[in-house]
Amino acid sequence: MTAQHQSPLARFTGDANPYGGGDPYADHRSADFPFTQYANLADRQLGAGVIAANDEFFAQRENLLLPERAEFDPEHFGHKGKIMDGWETRRRRGASAEHPWPTAEDHDWALVRLGAPGVVRGIVIDTAHFRGNYPQAVSVEGASVPGSPSPEELLADDVKWTTLVPRTAVGGHAANGFAVDVEQRITHLRVNQHPDGGIARLRVYGEVVPDPQWLSVLGTFDVVALENGGQVEDASNLFYSPATNTIQPGRSRKMDDGWETRRRRDQGHDWIRYQLVARSEIRAVEIDTAYLKGNSAGWASVSVRDGVDGEWVEVLPRTRLQPDTNHRFVLAGPTVGTHARVDIFPDGGISRLRLFGSLTEEGAARLAARHQELGG
Repeated sequence: MTAQHQSPLARFTGDANPYGGGDPYADHRSADFPFTQYANLADRQLGAGVIAANDEFFAQRENLLLPERAEFDPEHFGHKGKIMDGWETRRRRGASAEHPWPTAEDHDWALVRLGAPGVVRGIVIDTAHFRGNYPQAVSVEGASVPGSPSPEELLADDVKWTTLVPRTAVGGHAANGFAVDVEQRITHLRVNQHPDGGIARLRVYGEVVPDPQWLSVLGTFDVVALENGGQVEDASNLFYSPATNTIQPGRSRKMDDGWETRRRRDQGHDWIRYQLVARSEIRAVEIDTAYLKGNSAGWASVSVRDGVDGEWVEVLPRTRLQPDTNHRFVLAGPTVGTHARVDIFPDGGISRLRLFGSLTEEGAARLAARHQELGG
């Protein structure tokens, strides 16, 4: 196991106060973590899953990845005890009456498959509503295992696990954040709680690192899709929803599963800027306004540039959009670029942007080199 360094952030330790009624989040401890600009690699929409846990007696492991924040119902009890919206294990005990306490090595674990392999930049372990039954400490390890390994294969002795978050004391009813500085492509995590307890939510922020061989076989694919390695660099407005939604897999399923801006009261317009998976040749554009019915963008244009210092070239001129509609455009000719920008006029939103094309020879080479460098 290879140990790595973890950057210091706001720290929360110790018990929270017992729930006293009213808004259960009123005393929830949290902070603004710098790495949340990255995509959540443990998003179920990307294909993430909690594939195994050694114990989930009180609350099931799958709750860790639910997209909404954890909820708390003080009256909700079942045959095993209090029903909690998170992953909660039973209390550990020692070996005998003379030693009733768990040992320093005793811990519970859960195996998490990331939705897309990538470099992890930060992790949030939220113990919301676990006020006196949270773990004393947590640790997180990462591994890069090809294919679709079973839990038994991941737990085999020949799998190399790298420490992403060393064993660190955490607090109850708190969002515990950890910056990660490990330049390695990760496919799976092992989340440990020492010695036992409950965790409400897990978020794993990072950059997707796709398999270049897979993209090469596909030929034409969406070169801005999050799952293929595209990412949002910046956006003019994030009032209602994150711009990253526009490059999530699949079609939008509801209004907040897209990007929507506040209403403008000036003569400006809104935009999102993207970095493509690598240098690509774009041949078609898709702009979807699914579920945006009275608030979709009125018009949109798409521009591409080649390199960070390149000039923006408009590949789709300002075009009228219809509400709740998927719009498809075949470009007059292929355009080579590394970045893209969608401009909407004057405001509103889109649910998805797709840029279909293929990697250039240079783009494929750079992607393969980075994949190898990161241990893929």
